[in-house]
Amino acid sequence: MRGGENGPSRLNKETEHMAGKFELYKDKGGEFRFRLKAGNGENILASEGYKDKSGAENGIASVKKNAADSARFEIKESTSGKPYFVLKAGNNQVIGQSQMYESTDAAKNGVESVMKNAPSAETDDQTA
Repeated sequence: MRGGENGPSRLNKETEHMAGKFELYKDKGGEFRFRLKAGNGENILASEGYKDKSGAENGIASVKKNAADSARFEIKESTSGKPYFVLKAGNNQVIGQSQMYESTDAAKNGVESVMKNAPSAETDDQTA
């Protein structure tokens, strides 16, 4: 049998487009946090610390809900001059922040990645 349409090349394409996921974890200080990872494993959004797990879970739900709206994102500049972005909920509260980027275009690509990955991302609960 020859390799056809269902051969290894198809598998590679599926692997390239793996879905993003939220990781729910407890930090060294005992607070609950989450991060959104793109399909390639890169961290694209991180939360603040929450005292309760339910707060972090509500934060994930809020990111999923608000990530589809480009108006909820704001690109900012750090004190060192590097661009980054925040995602805000409807009440204008920041619910996630990106890493620092080398350029505004790179930060815009990060926003697009969150918009694409967050709404359907599953949660990997690392506190269980």
